[in-house]
Formats: sequence, C-alpha cells, structure tokens
Amino acid sequence: MTSLIRSCLLAASMLLAAQAALAHDDATLDRMKAPHGGQLRAAGSLHYELVLAPMDARGAALPVAVYLTDHGGNAVPSAGASGTVTLLAQGRKTQVKLVPAGDNLLKGEGAYQPGATLKAIVSVTPKGLPAAQARFTPYAAPAAQHVHDHGHDHAGHGAHGTHKH
Repeated sequence: MTSLIRSCLLAASMLLAAQAALAHDDATLDRMKAPHGGQLRAAGSLHYELVLAPMDARGAALPVAVYLTDHGGNAVPSAGASGTVTLLAQGRKTQVKLVPAGDNLLKGEGAYQPGATLKAIVSVTPKGLPAAQARFTPYAAPAAQHVHDHGHDHAGHGAHGTHKH
C-alpha cells in the first residue's frame, strides 16, 4: 500500500511540475502584455522583459533595456546585478553590457539593426541569485491567439472539448 501512495504522490508532483513549466513557456509569455512593451521570457526563477529600439531606429548607440520580475510580475531590484545582451542580426553579432539603472531595470546601448529576424540572448546575474539566460525574438510577431470563450460551448468540436475561460 505504501508503494501505491508513493507512486500516486510522484505522479501528482510530476503533473504539477509540468503545469508550472507550461505556464511560463514562450508561447504563453508572448500572449501576456509586457509592462514596458517588450518581450517576456522565463529565466530561472525570474522573468526578463527585453525592450529594444523601435523597428525604424538607426544608429550606433541604440537602447537596450531588461526589466527583472519574479513569476508573479513583482519587480526584482537590479541593484548589484550584472548582465549582457547578445544581439544577432544579418550576420552581425553585437554584445551590449547591462548596468543597473534603478528599480528593476538594467540598461545598455549598442549598434544593432532592428528587424524581424533579430535574435537576442540575455544573460543576467541578479544579486544573490544564480546567473540565468533567456532567448528572445523581440521583433517577431507573436503567434496568433486563439480565443476560446466566444459565448458558446465547444463540446463536439473535435479536439477542443468543453472549456471556457
């Protein structure tokens, strides 16, 4: 009997861990409204929000901002943190050093060309926490959202089943 209880507890904990992981996957974060208009990604125990220059910006010193929050959306102080953003676009690689800039903000600037194919790797070491990294596609359009609650029951509509949010 004890073996059965242990097996059930293990299965339940695995399900909870899988649900928690899905709650912070890239597709879910892309559907969330980022507080500063950037793109959100999970990185260890935190969320990073990457905010870059507008698509039409040009120059040798374009802004790069990373906001730190916990998974509940609460600001995590940037004091004592360090980090870099690696920007990859059109065969060019640009490294931007991040420095604390008050509250939960790290910022820097660098020469990069905004565009739909730009990719970014954000590496941050918050004070008292282990270093964590996240990958971004900040100018790519997020996947189309499917709205489930349009006022009727989905029963009998293939794989959707019945689920109203």
